[in-house]
Amino acid sequence: MSETRPIEDSEVGSDITAFEQPLTERMRTFLRIEFLRAQADYHAKNMRGFGARAAIASLLEIMTILGRGDVRADVVKELERHSAMLATYARQPGIDHERLSALVGEIANLKAAIARSGSNFMSSIKDCEFLNTIKHRNSIPGGTCVFDLPDYAYWLRLPYEERQNQFNRWMGVLEPICAAVAELLWLTREATEPVERVAAEGLYQHQMDRHAQPNLARVLMPRDTAYYPEISAGRHRVTIRFVKWQGVDMRPAQVNLDVKFLMSLT
Repeated sequence: MSETRPIEDSEVGSDITAFEQPLTERMRTFLRIEFLRAQADYHAKNMRGFGARAAIASLLEIMTILGRGDVRADVVKELERHSAMLATYARQPGIDHERLSALVGEIANLKAAIARSGSNFMSSIKDCEFLNTIKHRNSIPGGTCVFDLPDYAYWLRLPYEERQNQFNRWMGVLEPICAAVAELLWLTREATEPVERVAAEGLYQHQMDRHAQPNLARVLMPRDTAYYPEISAGRHRVTIRFVKWQGVDMRPAQVNLDVKFLMSLT
């Protein structure tokens, strides 16, 4: 099943849309954290009514992801890997050493922030009875109605600044991990220059180098293109099928023409 996701135009330019497919479980987790953080930030700009509810729902979903496995350790490992990789660039000619030093310093700061937060960084919000009650009811369709959670309804009527400040404190607990994930994804996307490819009759297959271990497949296309890619990946191959939208009542149909696109595996 494809988990291709278009990223925000601001990340790649207003005239380009990027579709991404995670190739590892770790990258899949990072992309989901990035998505939920962006969603939380969007709704946090309007902490009124349903905007506040949506922001809280995003916060709870990030907490759920961070509560599975040891995401914190995965983030630290990736930061260390990128730091080591950047260090090797210092010996290469033509490198902007000032920029390189800034990147290495940023990674060091992110690692330090995670270390300061401690391994039990989520304890203050995990033990919050108010959030736990909402989380429990949130899995039930309509479970956070006023008659189900009168305390939630009361909180939503508190002064705007009070609610916004409280939400920012909750999100602040998650910020060291979220900020590190954002930096890791930026480094991953910037690590490889996209290369032009051609999908013959709408289909392209890329055989993986058995010695390479890419984390992310990216397909970049003009925003106004009349079709889009469906990406699937296994251990040995990435398959891209370009399809055309046919409305909500019909399945997308594969295009039958050669499609030029930009692709990177990083």
